[in-house]
Amino acid sequence: MIVTLSETLDFRDFVLLDAHNSETAFLDNLKKRFTEDLIYTYIGTLLISVNPYKELDIYTKKQMDLYMGVNFFELPPHIYALADNVYHTMLSEANNNFILISGESGAGKTEASKKILQYYAVSCPSSTLLDTVRDRMLMSNPVLEAFGNAKTMKNDNSSRFGKYMDIQFDCQGDAVGGHILSYLLEKSRVVHQNHGERNFHIFYQLVEGGEEDLLRHLGLEKDTKRYKSHSPGECSNVSSINDKNDWKTVKNALSVIDFDANDIEHLFGIIASVLHLGNVHFDGDTKGYATLNTNAALRWVSKVLSPFTVDHAIYARDALAKAIYGRAFTWLVNRINESLENKDSGRKTVIGLLDIYGFEVFSVNSFEQFCINYCNEKLQQLFIQLTLKAEQEEYEAEGIGWEPVQFFNNKIICDLVEEKHRGIISVLDEECMRPGDATDLTFLDKLEEKMGNHPHFVTYKLADKKTRKSLERGDFRLLHYAGEVTYCVVGKRRRKNTSQMSVNLRNMFSGFQNLLFYMIYSFSIGFIDKNNDLLYKNIKDVSALGVATQFKNSLLRLTEILTAKEAWYVRCLKSNDNKQPGKFDEVLVRHQVKYLGLMEHLRVRRAGFAYRRRYEVFLKRYKALCPATWPHWKGVPSDGVEKLVQHLGYQPDEYKMGKTKIFIRYARTLFATEDAFEISTKIETCWRGVQARKERDRRAWAVKIIKQLVIIS
Repeated sequence: MIVTLSETLDFRDFVLLDAHNSETAFLDNLKKRFTEDLIYTYIGTLLISVNPYKELDIYTKKQMDLYMGVNFFELPPHIYALADNVYHTMLSEANNNFILISGESGAGKTEASKKILQYYAVSCPSSTLLDTVRDRMLMSNPVLEAFGNAKTMKNDNSSRFGKYMDIQFDCQGDAVGGHILSYLLEKSRVVHQNHGERNFHIFYQLVEGGEEDLLRHLGLEKDTKRYKSHSPGECSNVSSINDKNDWKTVKNALSVIDFDANDIEHLFGIIASVLHLGNVHFDGDTKGYATLNTNAALRWVSKVLSPFTVDHAIYARDALAKAIYGRAFTWLVNRINESLENKDSGRKTVIGLLDIYGFEVFSVNSFEQFCINYCNEKLQQLFIQLTLKAEQEEYEAEGIGWEPVQFFNNKIICDLVEEKHRGIISVLDEECMRPGDATDLTFLDKLEEKMGNHPHFVTYKLADKKTRKSLERGDFRLLHYAGEVTYCVVGKRRRKNTSQMSVNLRNMFSGFQNLLFYMIYSFSIGFIDKNNDLLYKNIKDVSALGVATQFKNSLLRLTEILTAKEAWYVRCLKSNDNKQPGKFDEVLVRHQVKYLGLMEHLRVRRAGFAYRRRYEVFLKRYKALCPATWPHWKGVPSDGVEKLVQHLGYQPDEYKMGKTKIFIRYARTLFATEDAFEISTKIETCWRGVQARKERDRRAWAVKIIKQLVIIS
């Protein structure tokens, strides 16, 4: 009995699902493949990756070799197939490309980015110069992970910043340089972590792995619990993290990237200074003002702080620690870029890798989650626009009629956040800049005033009785494309009489003292304080923009970079929240499928036709099914395909002939063709077996006759 493909297939490409509008069918296919350790699936050229939370033997050099230069759909879905296809598209079309890697924290985005970089390191041509460039690109990963990643509740190696990296190639396809852009480092982690979370990896690596001489020079002890900036999370040791080994990796990486001894010494000196700063302790005097009793010099500094309470002095200390670390991170990225820079003026094409933070929803969501989720709204908007644009352009280029696709356009949400003079960010900036008693709650009042009737915005004041039960008075809720998120405007701690204190202190201090004042008010509490970044403003420019506007402008520049390139996508999914191998949480995966817009993408890809292939590729695979095209078709490929499909009995409504491709409307039509191909292949195999056995018997007979003749002679 011959079992046909359509009876056994777990679909490696979702566009071949007949029930392509069914979310249940989508999830069933994902689950079936996941249980068989098939973690990759396509939607056209989009790659879906489900984190298996275990090691799979699919990333070897042998696997890399298998996918090099192979047609995208010839082999099972794999991240190497995507990387290879992007590379050869760049070479053949001489254009710039980018790969957007997205998903929740813990879904595998960072690992996907590493796999792509490793593939290019192995597959590209080799020379001493090129090897140096590739080594530096690869080694930038552990360095940026050390300084920009941390253990969170969801992920032991969570990227707490966004990263875009351009890999530059010359006209021969050699990797010759690179450049990195970073976005919104979570500086608040330097001074505070939630229970069960850690500070950035580098602090633990230095303390646990640092050599005795280095630690002595930096005044550090080999005990992370001695440093208060580590203590809030109460999670210094993690079974999945080896800080001592990672320290060695980072030191080696810094030397490969061409950091000299002075750079490295100064860099770790800065990290040590942040650790020491976190241990600065303030006491209160009889008037409640902050004092320092541990050192004469520090006691003198405490006199400068004397009009401030202990809480305010802590704010200043923490603001300084965050500012130091934030600038050290920026310097680090710039130094890496210097080491990757290619100064040759010759023409270069690039492949960009965008590893960006996923949509975040916590029990308490503040300014950071607002910015991160706004970023995801913008990328979702770009994702749909580019997908629709690419599909429509392909149909038009091939002379195929385009059928409009219904999808949720999240422009209404993006406008709610970013619209000039009316959006949330504009209202926030106005409150930060205006004189008078501006607080987090007055900011919330202005939001209610300006967007009270918006269908995607609600507060306690605007909500009905039922909704009010799930809102606090200091909250606002946005209905994102991925679902509802409630943001706490006021934060966990609130100051009293902020504006009056501000006026008094401005009059009291100038110069260095004024800088300390700004440090105090740049400490992250509510939306107003977090957006102000007053330390930055004081040093650079009093008229500097708020943090949210700076971030919005960065996103605008990023989207301009991306829209100038050909888009490719990797969508990473968490299989479960417990990092448990083999567990597929359907509720969790369904939610991710929704907010990553995978069903919309599938509907766009299925806009009329499920399958399209170049005539040469289609004819090469199926030519054995038609006597007129087998074994060789000597005419124009499109004519050969027309002969082939007519022989197979395709009906006029089942396919269209484009300029360079055949478009097949229904998945079942392709399956019938594939079934016929499978049967043909089996028959051909049987026939070859029969012929081989006959040939074997003839040879055996010939040998026997020859032996007999030899004996007779």
